[in-house]
Formats: sequence, C-alpha cells, structure tokens
Amino acid sequence: MSLSRREFVKLCSAGVAGLSISRMCHPGVLHAMTEGAKKAPVLWVQGQGCTGCSVSLLNSVHPRIKEILLDVISLEFHPTVMGSEGTLAVEHMYAVADKFKGNFFLLVEGAIPTAKEGRYCIVGETTDAKGHHKEITMMELVRELAPKALATVGIGTCSAYGGIPAARGNVTGATSLKDFFEHEKIKTLLVNVPGCPPHPDWMVGTLVAAWSHVLNPKEHPLPELDDSGRPMLFYGENIHENCPYVELYDKAQFAPTFTKPGCKAELGCKGPSTYADCFKRRWNNGINWCVENAVCIGCVEPDFPDGKSPFYVAE
Repeated sequence: MSLSRREFVKLCSAGVAGLSISRMCHPGVLHAMTEGAKKAPVLWVQGQGCTGCSVSLLNSVHPRIKEILLDVISLEFHPTVMGSEGTLAVEHMYAVADKFKGNFFLLVEGAIPTAKEGRYCIVGETTDAKGHHKEITMMELVRELAPKALATVGIGTCSAYGGIPAARGNVTGATSLKDFFEHEKIKTLLVNVPGCPPHPDWMVGTLVAAWSHVLNPKEHPLPELDDSGRPMLFYGENIHENCPYVELYDKAQFAPTFTKPGCKAELGCKGPSTYADCFKRRWNNGINWCVENAVCIGCVEPDFPDGKSPFYVAE
C-alpha cells in the first residue's frame, strides 16, 4: 500500500492531534513511520527514576507495544527491554550514536544526579583504550550523547523538571535535562514529555511528529512548544477548564469526601494549575482518568511534586 509524503504528514497531524494515536495504525502510515525511524533511530537511556515511564510505554494498546518496538521505533538501546546487555549493549549504543551523529533521537528517562561526580547513578560499563574497566555515570552518558543527537526528549517529569528525585531532601544533586544542558552548554534541541508517568500517546505521538519533520522539514515543522518545553499538541489545554465537574465548581458545590458528589477542588485537586489533555485522551486504554476516582495532582507541571504538595487536603 503506497502513501505519499503529503498524505503521511496529513495523517500524522490528524492522529497526533486527535483522541488517540491508535487511530493512525494505518499500514501506510506505519510504513512511512518505519522509513522515518530508519533515518533517525532512538537511543533510550534511564537515569534516576522508577522506570514507570517505560512501563507506561509498554502499556500501549493501539498500536501494541510489539508493533511499536518491531515496526515503528528503530529502538537501538533501551536498558529494560532490549535483548543484549553489558558491555556489548553499551558499545552498540555508542556505535549507533557515532554512525547516526546528528540524526538520532536521544530519549532520557529519569533525572540526572550530579553530586559525587554522578556516581549515584552508574548506568553501564565499558573498557578504555588500555583495556581497563570503566564505569559510566548517567551524567557522563548524557554529556557525551546529547550533543550528537538530532534532538533530546525528556521522557517523564523526572528528566523534564527533576521530579521526585529533585524534590525537597534531594541529596544526590538530581537535576533536570534543561538545567543540565544549561550547565554543560549543550545546544541540542530539547523537548519535554512530562508526566508521572507520561501517557503512551504523548511519547509515541511526539516521536511521530518528530519523524514527520525528519521526512519533510519544510512542510512539517516541529510541534509548537510551550514555555516549559512541552508540545502544545498534548499540553495545551487546562485540566480544570475541561473537567466534567467544572459546573459544580462554578456553583461552589464541593465534595466533602471522595465518595460524595461534587467538585474535588477542596480535597486538593490541582486541575486549575495543570495543563494536559488527560480529560479527552484518558488512561488505561481510554477507560478512566485521575479525577474520576481521586484528584489531579499536577504531575506534568514543572513544580511537581513540591509545588503541588500536599496532594490531598483534609478539611
């Protein structure tokens, strides 16, 4: 099945902006995405985090994670899901970075600890020119790979803004990609896909938009980013303004407990200060989202978690 470049870009735009990335599982689109991936493979590295972002990606249903890994993403390195390990895997990662210098995407999950020269997070090992064993810190890895990448994507709030590792009591010097880039004077384009964890569509959709740009930069510019480096496609709308309980908020009908009807603003909901399209994309294959059972805790915002705490407020 053939698909022109213009048709591919059009379908990508519709799929990314629509309710679900799953609806763009068109054979022609997948073929075009695969061609884009060949030109710009992905290196996914993990620093200081809980691997929840990877788990969220693995929960992708349409397309299934099997299709993403085998047909959509040219994933050359991922410490959790790849088959190889140890020095062999690390050397392959560096080889890909050199072969595709300026034409690969670096996806970073987790914050970057900088205290003690980054030794709070050893991510691999290799041997130096003299055959000596050498451990690699997350700080060293990002410092070496990011300048070679076409673009770096901060997957999850930990890498985007520091998140929980950089919260009050941080003793590891955990920092965000943005602050690390500024400190190291790294100029590579940085896109943030925050969330604790991010929705699978946000991650895959950002790559789709990026690949459409790789295929045709003139016709398809990179997605517009907000002041926090997030794609407006996914983070451009306010949770509170689109909440099913907003009319109850306007009428000052507040729920006294989670089991009682009413707006949950007085129970700690952070929807008014949070921007993401959770309300229409929903989670768990579109079954539900946070405010149906609890409150929004603002996990996609730069001030999460300290600025959003306490998550729940007892009146």
